[in-house]
Amino acid sequence: MTPARIPELLLNLATVRPVFLWGAPGIGKSSLVRDFAESLGLECVSLLGTQLAPEDLIGVPQIRDGRSVFCPPETIARDEPYCLFLDELNAATPDVQKAFYSLILDRRIGSYELPEGSIVIGAGNRATDNALARPMASALVNRLTHVHLRASATDWLTWAGGHGIHPWVTDYLVDRPDHLWSAPPKTEEPFSTPRSWHMLSDALHSFGPTLDEDTLAVVTHGTLTPSHAVSFRGYVKIVRHAHGLDAILKGDASWPHRPEDRDLLYYLAEAFRGRLVKDLPASKDHASPAVRQTAYRAKALLVQLAEISVEVAQTVIAADANDQPVLPAWFLVEAARDMPRLVEARR
Repeated sequence: MTPARIPELLLNLATVRPVFLWGAPGIGKSSLVRDFAESLGLECVSLLGTQLAPEDLIGVPQIRDGRSVFCPPETIARDEPYCLFLDELNAATPDVQKAFYSLILDRRIGSYELPEGSIVIGAGNRATDNALARPMASALVNRLTHVHLRASATDWLTWAGGHGIHPWVTDYLVDRPDHLWSAPPKTEEPFSTPRSWHMLSDALHSFGPTLDEDTLAVVTHGTLTPSHAVSFRGYVKIVRHAHGLDAILKGDASWPHRPEDRDLLYYLAEAFRGRLVKDLPASKDHASPAVRQTAYRAKALLVQLAEISVEVAQTVIAADANDQPVLPAWFLVEAARDMPRLVEARR
């Protein structure tokens, strides 16, 4: 499910049964739960599975009337209803997971019972996310209703509009919504998530308009997937220098060719590819004279781009991750046929 649908689901489900939210790191699971609890007027009490021991839940024994009685901790034992958020539940040790059984299903620990109106929500990362995650015992799995959360650029941008996210970030993601989230890498390097874009926004606000290129490189490569960082830096150069793709398409400007503008070149090449995908029909039979002129101009621009960097030019016509063509086949055939002639003409 996308984040926008989660509150309604929780309203009708978490109020009667415990729910577990699955999702990749940084896509907003914790924020969703806190906001949902606040919407119900409930305090959200978060327990982090990776930082708990069994006694943190069941408490320590005390002697009362000659008998041993376990007293749950003050964090859990409350008089008023609340939202108990079990974050990183599936990263907890098996003993801690076992300690949650009665709390999740029966809303009880020992003799203490959660106040009427309390809700229990768990969350965790998937094993495929290269995050700390342990197998959940079947007894625990069967005590929860499982919901899988996925990132949504539309939902996040709607949220960002009311939370002061830097306009460079929102405007960029309007153009490149596919850059909101990327799969966690297998190596220890930053990767793009709604959380990391929020961190970048905070950094941009903090540095203000005096942010220099070197510092921008540090904060973008320190928060985003490397290719997204390069692309975002190119976008910022366009914003700052009013040098855009439309001017290149019209012939009013040329591809940037300085080595220090390579990030800008990559961004413009990606934007060029996206424009061709949008403007060129799948069949040449449906190409109007204006579209044919666009195709001719695109081939000339590919030649100019290749003169600066063959590698960057290849990204425009490259296939997708499944080795399927992105641009129309007729355009690719024409480009392969006409580009040698166009190269010769430029000489």
